[in-house]
Amino acid sequence: MTSFVAHTTVDCHDAYELSEWWKQLLGYADVEGDPNEPGHEECMILDPDTGHAILFIEVPDAELPAKRIHFDLRPRQGTRDAEIERVRGLGAVEVDDQRGQYGPGTGWVVFADPEGNQFCILRSQEEIDAS
Repeated sequence: MTSFVAHTTVDCHDAYELSEWWKQLLGYADVEGDPNEPGHEECMILDPDTGHAILFIEVPDAELPAKRIHFDLRPRQGTRDAEIERVRGLGAVEVDDQRGQYGPGTGWVVFADPEGNQFCILRSQEEIDAS
């Protein structure tokens, strides 16, 4: 017998605001019949295509651990660099640029969301297939 990931959980200070930010970035949606609202201490969002769920849970700790979670994100369409510009437009803060780290056309860029959670933008599958 094995286990599977039921959902990914992110500890945070404002579950609603952070879930709204990630919904924009990922194109996820609220759970049907259970919309997230300001003041909710737990907010779940779902990928409409795969059903992958992310649960944002408010924790009372004044200081959250530096690395509570880390997503590696691959653009569904287009290029890594186009997605990087879109992510910047949403207010993500660039932490590190590793493009070309392993040769031309490779690598990723590390960003932080509004609460400092880091995530990477990888090359799209289309870019990988073309190389």
